[in-house]
Amino acid sequence: MNVKNIHIGSLIKQKVLENEIDQVRICNTLKCSETEIEAMYKEENISTAFLLKWSKLLKYDFFRLYSQHIILYAPQSNTGYNQIGKVKKSKMPQFRKNIYTKNIIDFILELLEKGEKTELQIIQEYRIPKTTLHSWLNKYSKQNSEN
Repeated sequence: MNVKNIHIGSLIKQKVLENEIDQVRICNTLKCSETEIEAMYKEENISTAFLLKWSKLLKYDFFRLYSQHIILYAPQSNTGYNQIGKVKKSKMPQFRKNIYTKNIIDFILELLEKGEKTELQIIQEYRIPKTTLHSWLNKYSKQNSEN
């Protein structure tokens, strides 16, 4: 799955087809007409309120697609790094800096394995630290050779 370009409507439609969800059930849950549902399938973006309803109905976390996009293409900056005494407190929830899911790690290692990207390209494009990439290579190449 390419999380660089997310067309949420088509992904929702794909999941509806996979789960064989009845159109009447969708309309009742979302309180929309069939025409409005079909229009959502064509939309690249939908409101978070509807995305939450779709996620519950289809038992699939569509928000995670966006989270993985952020991890790969817009990693959290080191705001306040090396600024002693100048770190600003935020009222927003704080998340761990680098959370790489197994899917992300597999995606990156697959790019290397297939020769689609070099280590240097991955380090530069996805801002993955060199030491992290090498630890993945050591850890997962050992696991693959044992299986």
